[in-house]
Amino acid sequence: MSDVRVAGTGITAFGNMPERTGRDLFAQASIAAVEDSGVDRADVDAVFYGNFMGELAEHQGHQGPLMAEAAGVHAPATRYEAACASAGAAVRDAVYRIRAGAADVVLVGGVERMTNLGTAGATEALAIAADDLWEVRAGMTFPGAYALMAQAYFTEYGGEREDLAHIAVKNHENALPNEKAQYRSAIEVSDVLEAPMVSSPLGLYDSCPLSDGAAAMVLTSEAYAKEHDLEAPVAVTGTGQGGDRLALHDREHLARSPAARKAGEEAYADAGIDADDVDIAEVHDCFTIAEVLAIEALDLAGVGEGISAARDGRTTADGETPVNLSGGLKAKGHPVGATGVSQIAEIADMLAGEHPNSSFVEDATTGVAHNAGGTVASATVHVVEVVE
Repeated sequence: MSDVRVAGTGITAFGNMPERTGRDLFAQASIAAVEDSGVDRADVDAVFYGNFMGELAEHQGHQGPLMAEAAGVHAPATRYEAACASAGAAVRDAVYRIRAGAADVVLVGGVERMTNLGTAGATEALAIAADDLWEVRAGMTFPGAYALMAQAYFTEYGGEREDLAHIAVKNHENALPNEKAQYRSAIEVSDVLEAPMVSSPLGLYDSCPLSDGAAAMVLTSEAYAKEHDLEAPVAVTGTGQGGDRLALHDREHLARSPAARKAGEEAYADAGIDADDVDIAEVHDCFTIAEVLAIEALDLAGVGEGISAARDGRTTADGETPVNLSGGLKAKGHPVGATGVSQIAEIADMLAGEHPNSSFVEDATTGVAHNAGGTVASATVHVVEVVE
């Protein structure tokens, strides 16, 4: 089976940019990715694009062709929507398309414009990723949903707010040198604990921000990369996807992520690795408790042990398995439709020695990216490895 090479990456800054349109952001990211790859635009066989709330934020559906045009590419384009896992789903299909021999070059990316809606409008838009009949109409928002998951975790496995605070501190520290990150400011545990409560036990610093931004990658077949002498030493070697019931009250577990576990197991098996082989991880920390659930689902920590991983230094930049060296969603930002691609692009850059935090992982060869939708009713996991 041919490796799917990461030939080029492009990521805009993430942040509060209400004046910028989605097509403007995607143009910047995609053009950067194509230029980084050295691939001729005419060779792009397809565009796979992740976006969640374009109809609500910009009154714009049918965004695939629009974004292909913004990228300067004349190729069939498809939009993917899986809430916050939209871009992860796009990458998964891009990998399969190339492996099948149906494409040699795929431009895959995503964008979200959110801050122009304001906090109330963006919160309402995000909420439609939950069950409208049984959750949204009852007033459920995602801070509340993840707070319920955190409470369930504390009840079942133990832990306290200070454990979660160490995750926020770690990810803010990781974001400091990342010029793409929305929050490049150090915080302390006391800042997290003293911040306004959003939904107990989650406070302001336990939550990721509303973000605008875009990310893109050029993925190619191994044969194309060799034929065109591309410098593409990193490949996506494993892909997995899992699902769960949409509404929390229908779940078997609130303190675990079965969808992420299934996706991780599938991705590991696809790549021929296991969790012990993982050197670095980018996981979907939309809230601090989400990082706990993610690393346990990926077997980077035992069930009930993820809560103390940051506090004990196991997932810090100089720990045994650094998690969210980019700053994660928590500090780098979370433009929903772009997140899944940005995670893989960050890992690819780290493994290639082209990231500001690459010095922490100079000997790393294997990374894993975990992208989750909603309260993890959708999840994709990708294994990224140095292959030459």
